[in-house]
Amino acid sequence: MRTERIEEVVSFVARDSSGSFGILAGHERLITVLEFGLARFRRVDRPWEYLALPEAVLYATGDHVMICTRRFLRDDDYERISRDLDERLRVEEVELRSVKDSVHRLQEELLRRLWQLGRRGHGASGV
Repeated sequence: MRTERIEEVVSFVARDSSGSFGILAGHERLITVLEFGLARFRRVDRPWEYLALPEAVLYATGDHVMICTRRFLRDDDYERISRDLDERLRVEEVELRSVKDSVHRLQEELLRRLWQLGRRGHGASGV
């Protein structure tokens, strides 16, 4: 699990199960689970920065936020982080497809062996 504390945040925009939301510095304490996608934030006298993340826990209070997730990308270039996110999605799709194929082959092999055991057991009883 990776946790990152970001200081001097004046604005933070993201999406949770209730929809898109934004908070400003000084907002009351907030804890929520962010959905997969892009979030953005701006710190004092700095340009917007972007976070590409799977689900994450967000804790925000005063002028700082803490993000806790298994991994995320952080960049100040929207185009670059969008490309990186798209590429990671493609890679994960390929990996997921591979896992599904392996599970399917395992199921087929298991059924084949069960069928063979059933035939042997049936033949041994003389029926």
